[in-house]
Amino acid sequence: MAQKASSRPRLIQAMIDAFSLPDLRRRLLITFGILVAFRFIAHVPVPGVDATAMANVLDNNPFLGMFNLFSGGALSQFSVAAMGVYPYITASIVITLMTPVIPALQRLSEEGESGRNRINTITHWLMIPLAGLSGYAQLMLMRSQGAVLDYGLLSTIAIVLTLIAGSMLLVWLGEQITQYGIGNGISIIIFAGIVAQLPLQIAQGYFVGQGGWQQVAGLIIFLAITLLTAYLVVIFTEAHRRIPVQYAKSVYRGGRMYRQSGSSYIPMRVNTAGMIPLIFAMAVITFPGIVATWLGGTAEGTNFASAIVRLVNANAPLPGGLIYWGLYFLLVVGFAFFYTMVMFQQQDLPGVLQRQGGFVPGIRPGKQTAAYLNSVIMHITSAGALFLALVAIIPFVARTVTNVTILQVSSSGMLIVVGVVLDTMKQMEAQLAMRRYEGFIK
Repeated sequence: MAQKASSRPRLIQAMIDAFSLPDLRRRLLITFGILVAFRFIAHVPVPGVDATAMANVLDNNPFLGMFNLFSGGALSQFSVAAMGVYPYITASIVITLMTPVIPALQRLSEEGESGRNRINTITHWLMIPLAGLSGYAQLMLMRSQGAVLDYGLLSTIAIVLTLIAGSMLLVWLGEQITQYGIGNGISIIIFAGIVAQLPLQIAQGYFVGQGGWQQVAGLIIFLAITLLTAYLVVIFTEAHRRIPVQYAKSVYRGGRMYRQSGSSYIPMRVNTAGMIPLIFAMAVITFPGIVATWLGGTAEGTNFASAIVRLVNANAPLPGGLIYWGLYFLLVVGFAFFYTMVMFQQQDLPGVLQRQGGFVPGIRPGKQTAAYLNSVIMHITSAGALFLALVAIIPFVARTVTNVTILQVSSSGMLIVVGVVLDTMKQMEAQLAMRRYEGFIK
């Protein structure tokens, strides 16, 4: 108890110290101001939106519901920021996966800061057609469900261009946060969209339904599961295995050459892939349902397209729901291994160690070091993949145990929120430590 009591003044004092520094206060105010502007933009709808029909579309499509949560409700109103920053995220993922395959991109990645800037420029250009395709697909889906009125070709072009401009504006705002504010701007934009929806969801979880102590108890258990999940996400996000590394170097002193050695370590994270496997798995498992919906499939229909819609429905009752969540579990595990190995091969740690004169004690440089590091990353990724898969099915477990269907525990959202909070706190800690202030983290 004494430790908890002493931690509160520490946190409050750190916040006071942060706002007492002019440059740090300016960074915080810029970040808050941009987030306020983002929330205003998220409430500006495109013309011809039917709010009731839009709500029905989101309720019947878990993939769109997830994006609505990440966009802070912008998709539920089909606002100019309906796509959020996800075209940029998609472009970044594509460039990351293509860098080891395309020699030109691989050469740029090895050119240091100038190469990374050119890759970032390519990512921005790739974002534009991806945003256009995504915006057009969303618009056609909403019109097929009667959620957005069709005013003709000119209206379609105007809305798609508006959605592209909205995504580009949010990416620009995120980059301003990164440059002039605190934290990674793109991640903070996503974080703000997720957090903005939580009060409304909690209120709906309490007021919607039959009421009574059963509903209150279910809501309490649901929130307890959410907090426990957040705690586990923090542990696995920070968990890593340290691989010891020795460096040998020669020093010329007094006309003679001396060999010196230094030691360090390589931190290999248990969850290297982050939330990317969850997004890939969600896209794969919901894509057949989206196509079936375009072909006229409904949850109550009797044709083949309707059967596909019911099969990939995240809200389907037992035992049908087990098919969706079982496939989701397996896909997350598979994509976690795939993305981790792609990233690991791109980093080329054995080659970097050999070029810098480093080696793992007891392991020969070259192929043996590569084999050793591959075995380590495979072992720790096994734990990370199972963790991601378990986090992925938390919504199903929470809904089944508590019978609370209004609230959504988004697996990707939980990882984003925890990751952004930890990263921002570390940056605040570094800013305060440079000025010899006591920060947030012990």
